[in-house]
Amino acid sequence: MKFQKKRAATKQEIPTSSMPDIVFMLLLFFMVSTTLREVDVLVQYTLPEAEAIEKIENKRLISYIWVGTTGQIQINDNLVNMNEIGPIMYQKRVDIPEVVVSFRVDVNSDMGIVTDIQQELRKVDARRINYSARLRQ
Repeated sequence: MKFQKKRAATKQEIPTSSMPDIVFMLLLFFMVSTTLREVDVLVQYTLPEAEAIEKIENKRLISYIWVGTTGQIQINDNLVNMNEIGPIMYQKRVDIPEVVVSFRVDVNSDMGIVTDIQQELRKVDARRINYSARLRQ
């Protein structure tokens, strides 16, 4: 008498019915948690060094003004003239009343340009100003 092994008639497959749900949840998670870079910097600058710096937590309230090595001024994605700073920053202050203007000024740029920008900001009552720097090693 010969003995034969009985094989199970059911297939041993991994259930894939919930796979689209998992993929969709992962996609949604990464879409919600990822922030994209909003501005392309067109100005060349090197930040000055500081002995102590503070990090601003809520970056959505910050509006950056870049001042480059050649005196170029950039707000958002556009290079601007001195007379365009006031209207642009006034509109930002209307849209976001708690806006903080952050200067990213080249270490070798002329301080007169920064003073002129500050005067334009005073005219539109944008007085919350921050100066960006990197930590001295």
